[in-house]
Amino acid sequence: VQLQASGGGLVQAGGSLRLSCAASGRIYSNYYVGWFRQAPGKERELVGAISWSGGSTYYTDSVKGRFTISRDNAKNMIYLQMNSLKPEDTAVYYCAIGPLVTMRTGGARSWGQGTLVTVSS
Repeated sequence: VQLQASGGGLVQAGGSLRLSCAASGRIYSNYYVGWFRQAPGKERELVGAISWSGGSTYYTDSVKGRFTISRDNAKNMIYLQMNSLKPEDTAVYYCAIGPLVTMRTGGARSWGQGTLVTVSS
């Protein structure tokens, strides 16, 4: 599966951004699709993930209530709606696909290129 992310940019604190990720190829029904981020000097972390075939979701605690991940199976698209952005959300964001257990340990079967999100204070 090939992934192409887009939608990053510069936004003020409190603002919103929506990231998009286009997937090409077959996505196994038991996989999750999600977003990781990596801030300068920090380890990559899983931000959120959603089951490709169902509604199960996972979010890291720091984004719960602010970020929403969704997918459009017909279009093979994955989205990350980010609201109430904070400067600490500044990072390169990557879309990814894989088993949730793999993603929760920092891995994935396929990665998109990163898109930079910068939140100014």
